[in-house]
Amino acid sequence: GLWCIGDANGKMMLAHAASAQGISAIENIVGRDHVVDHESIPAACFTHPEIAMVGLTEEQAKERAAAEGFELGKSSGSFRANSKALAELEGTGIAKCLFNKDTGKVLGVHIIGIHASDLIQECANAIAAGTTVQELSMMVHTHPTLSEVLDETFKGAVGMSAH
Repeated sequence: GLWCIGDANGKMMLAHAASAQGISAIENIVGRDHVVDHESIPAACFTHPEIAMVGLTEEQAKERAAAEGFELGKSSGSFRANSKALAELEGTGIAKCLFNKDTGKVLGVHIIGIHASDLIQECANAIAAGTTVQELSMMVHTHPTLSEVLDETFKGAVGMSAH
């Protein structure tokens, strides 16, 4: 067989994606089937504020919803009422979760704000594990932390309030 990882395959030009592809290639070489789920690989821009995403863009999610016949859900949370963000003088920011309203499957998450590159990992793990917005909404997030922005987002997806 022939395997190609990293920038050379044109899938995702990210070091951590290349690492995952390399591990997957070795797994396949030694006879253990493995496929990298590129929709669960996060990306981040180290700007100010930071920007991070995982999964589908909103346009891609709308296209998938139309093609597969499900209703697209969208929920957001804000950094402006988050005590940790305010203590850091970084109250500008938003987290947005796109999900399948029928199944609760997380399709994509986009974060703009302080430490977005760190916060996106919870979302990437949720997509990789198939964790639904219903399950995420019942998980406890440490207070006071920036992760509460995601808690607000996931709870909003199922019609709950964080406070």
